[in-house]
Amino acid sequence: MTPEGRYIEVFLEPIRKCRYYRPKFGYSQHSEGVTLEEFAQIYGADPFYSWIGLNSRLLYAAHKAAGGMTSVYRQIGVGCERLFREIIMDTAGYADPSFAQWSYEVKTGEGRVRVHSLDARLEFSAIKNASLQSRLYLWLSEYCRELGVQQPPVNGVVFEVRQGYKSKDSKRQNADIDNATVAWANSYLPVFAIFSAQIDADVVLRYRNSRCGILVGSNSIDPGVSLFAFCKEVLGYDLAQFFQENTEYFRAEIDDTLKALLDAN
Repeated sequence: MTPEGRYIEVFLEPIRKCRYYRPKFGYSQHSEGVTLEEFAQIYGADPFYSWIGLNSRLLYAAHKAAGGMTSVYRQIGVGCERLFREIIMDTAGYADPSFAQWSYEVKTGEGRVRVHSLDARLEFSAIKNASLQSRLYLWLSEYCRELGVQQPPVNGVVFEVRQGYKSKDSKRQNADIDNATVAWANSYLPVFAIFSAQIDADVVLRYRNSRCGILVGSNSIDPGVSLFAFCKEVLGYDLAQFFQENTEYFRAEIDDTLKALLDAN
């Protein structure tokens, strides 16, 4: 399989799983979700729901579509994470694939140890591609100046990869900033790599004020702004071209997935 073919499969494999999504309707014992037939039995046996017509296959389809769309966005995020990490492994030429991710341990109040992971890493000492290493150092130095940091981190960059960022959940932002603080303590620049261009300006401002990098899926040619420009100018891989050249294939796969979710069967 060619690298491009491998990237396509890495991106699409988690998304295809959404076609088999089933709503659970609050029944945790149905680990794989409730089938249409089971739904008809459960809601049909409920006098109130049956009387007012909620035992309708249309309701099942609505639940399937609503929950399935949440699953679609989540799995697109998984696909983006895996794709970006695969590109980093290939462009950096890591001898040990474990360098492609970064994690750290924290102790909880109960004395337990919890592992926190970030999705991808560019580790200066492990990068075999000398040209990439040089480009990354220049990019990192310039980006840190923009953040008001005089001394760039010596170990490299760690990435949290998202398909988009439409939420303004403060709990999530606080967790992200906690991760960023630990990254800086370990001499890494924390960067949020957002494939979509949709992110709230207030979130961008808060992260940058916390000395976090933000790259979004915009058409800007600035590698300090656009994830696609960063991939092309720093990693040496044209991610935008990859999606453009395979857009019909991706659209067909997403269309099939959405049709499966909108069908009660």
